[in-house]
Amino acid sequence: MAKAQQHYSTEQIEQLTRQWVETMVVGLNLCPFAAPVVKDNSLRYAITDARGSESLVAAFMAEIEQLLAASEKEISTTLFIVPTGLEDFYDYLDHLRLFEELLEQAGLEGVIQLASFHPGYLFHGVAEDDLSHWSNRSPWPVFHIIREAEMSRALTHYSNPEQIPERNIKRLRELGREALIERFPPFADYC
Repeated sequence: MAKAQQHYSTEQIEQLTRQWVETMVVGLNLCPFAAPVVKDNSLRYAITDARGSESLVAAFMAEIEQLLAASEKEISTTLFIVPTGLEDFYDYLDHLRLFEELLEQAGLEGVIQLASFHPGYLFHGVAEDDLSHWSNRSPWPVFHIIREAEMSRALTHYSNPEQIPERNIKRLRELGREALIERFPPFADYC
């Protein structure tokens, strides 16, 4: 991953992540619920410099507390961005499982859910070069912290939400690798 060898400031990490959200997630409508949150500026970009499991857990739990203490208008949802330390996809997945267990232990199952994004995201059993992976690829490892009540309300106004993944995969495959890189050039560094 060429990007991992460069140093990015916190501002650059946030800017590139915002660009990814606006260009890919909202621009391609990969998440039909993202546009209002981006428009309302209630999406929090939380970039951590924590390294190692213990400090990552502390930073993650602090973000959970901050989200729960805020109103939905202030912070609707949070992208917890880990620019260093989880470059390996399988290390990232280990932390995803750990964070999910911590939410369950804290009694937040059914209150908070996580969505996962990583530069090297791979769906199990799918060829590595398949464009379906790009639906969950981001510039850095990201844990998307979502309020379940808000998501449930959004789903009541969306018909056939179970078809979103298939629709996204079809769209990504139709666009093709080169068109996706043209849309978001940083993808060339890790896809």
